[in-house]
Amino acid sequence: MDKAAAPRPLLEVRDLKMYFNIPDGLFRTRQLKAVDGVSFSLLPGETLGLVGESGCGKTTVGRTLMHLYRPTGGEIIFDGRTIRSRADVKYLRSRMQMVFQDPYSSLDPRMTVEDIIAEPLDAHKLYASKEERHRKVKELMDAVGLSSEHATRYVHEFSGGQRQRIGIARALAREPSMIVCDEPVSALDVSIQAQVINMFEDLQKDRGLTYLFIAHDISVVKHISRRIAVMYLGHLVELADANELYRTPLHPYTISLLSAVPIADPDKERDRQRIVLEGDVPSPLHMPSGCPFRTRCPHACETCAERRPESVEVSPGHFVACHIIKRPAPPAPHE
Repeated sequence: MDKAAAPRPLLEVRDLKMYFNIPDGLFRTRQLKAVDGVSFSLLPGETLGLVGESGCGKTTVGRTLMHLYRPTGGEIIFDGRTIRSRADVKYLRSRMQMVFQDPYSSLDPRMTVEDIIAEPLDAHKLYASKEERHRKVKELMDAVGLSSEHATRYVHEFSGGQRQRIGIARALAREPSMIVCDEPVSALDVSIQAQVINMFEDLQKDRGLTYLFIAHDISVVKHISRRIAVMYLGHLVELADANELYRTPLHPYTISLLSAVPIADPDKERDRQRIVLEGDVPSPLHMPSGCPFRTRCPHACETCAERRPESVEVSPGHFVACHIIKRPAPPAPHE
């Protein structure tokens, strides 16, 4: 019997680049490579966590996927359709939505909650009457745990967690296949973070949603993600199954990140060794030659300064971009 065909990715990102021209003196500009050659894919119903420290380019990846920034290079393929023209972008945005980090700045303070959530419905004429509009808004508010009695209020009357729920309800209004979650819980209290993450998981089960979940807290990402991609200075340095990444991290930067995650057991926390990286993160305007991590890597060698490492699949589904990681041995020839 033939093996079942592998499912087609909902999203494929190939060698994505996003460069910005930054003024550098009179009539001169310098190129800032915020995202430089990022590639990954997402299956329908999957959650991919994208982690890294502030300034690594992870938010730029999400905004570029939504074409809030026009990509400098690379390909974005959504549902088998390469996104190039205006029509392609319109199709993409009808199927992919974004939840932003700061719920207050992404919501219009002059609009009621009902009008905010109904914005996509109004823009795409997705209702036949005011009664249907009101009913759809009520259903969306119920889905994110908000009372319909709050529909006539304004965003300044809500807590941070409630504001984020309003933003999520607005993202769901167009019934998307995928949501880009740009640090959606980083501005919330820890107890509220757990509630919002559980809600994301429930919505995924109910609606079959696909998530790109961007965060700087790798422990939060592990809870919700099936796979995790680690980003440093505009590059993906490691990509693996979430459990495997926690169990056997390979890239020195990933190992350092995981060493900073607190352990609940006080004895283990006391005895373990924390890896503290030396030096500062280089400026994206003055990138080091070769490997972007080499200036802080305790294992850097001459090769690291000469050329940038390619991403290599060292085990099924586990990709690492590092010169010191041994490449897998080629399969033995058949006799």
